[in-house]
Amino acid sequence: ADASDVMARILRKPGVTYPVLAPNLKGLEAAIEAGATEVAVFGAASESFSQKNINCSIAESLDRFRPVVAAARDANIAVRGYVSCVLGCPYEGEIAPQKVTDVAKALFDMGAYEISLGDTIGTGTPGKAQAMIEAVANQVAIEKLAAHFHDTYGQALANLLAVLQMGVATIDSSVAGLGGCPYAKGASGNVATEDVVYMLNGLGIETGVDLEKLAETGSWITGKIGRQSGSKANLALATKRDTVGI
Repeated sequence: ADASDVMARILRKPGVTYPVLAPNLKGLEAAIEAGATEVAVFGAASESFSQKNINCSIAESLDRFRPVVAAARDANIAVRGYVSCVLGCPYEGEIAPQKVTDVAKALFDMGAYEISLGDTIGTGTPGKAQAMIEAVANQVAIEKLAAHFHDTYGQALANLLAVLQMGVATIDSSVAGLGGCPYAKGASGNVATEDVVYMLNGLGIETGVDLEKLAETGSWITGKIGRQSGSKANLALATKRDTVGI
């Protein structure tokens, strides 16, 4: 369904934001009409990925985003910036941290309140993740950065722990690890929220998220769409519930 259809049918809860992707002014207008209070713009640190994903160069994408961000801020709508392929590209391979830094700084300077750094194809490892964060934090304050790591090679939690130790405090995740990248064969979804919450609980970090209810939600949605959960914590908790039930 289109975002406007989803926004019209969800029951909104106080204190929860429901951001909408707004790649251009037309998208922003649709988001405003749908009642969005936050929008997102997506850039990339890879020229090839930018061309494949939104059919323009990195520089052209940033030029497109500037009027969108300005108009959103004029309408008192928060804007979050995303950078794809920060730890690898399906077409170019490894991405230099400086490329990530340049795009992140451009998005922040034009008015995005936070920059989410995405390992779109999940090829990053902890050392590379830390080097990338160190480079970007030289230009954008670390408290304005978020980690958006996919788990294609099983490295997402390790990468998250590595950047948490550097001061990153915001994590993007997906219930049951749903999602993926259509331009990267074999790429899995974003790191599973259940697995992230389990790890954070173990570190003594308060998230305010009920892991049991989260796992139940993951089981429900995967059942609805006919997919197996990508969360190891979800599968372990489900097995535990079944065992207790027996």
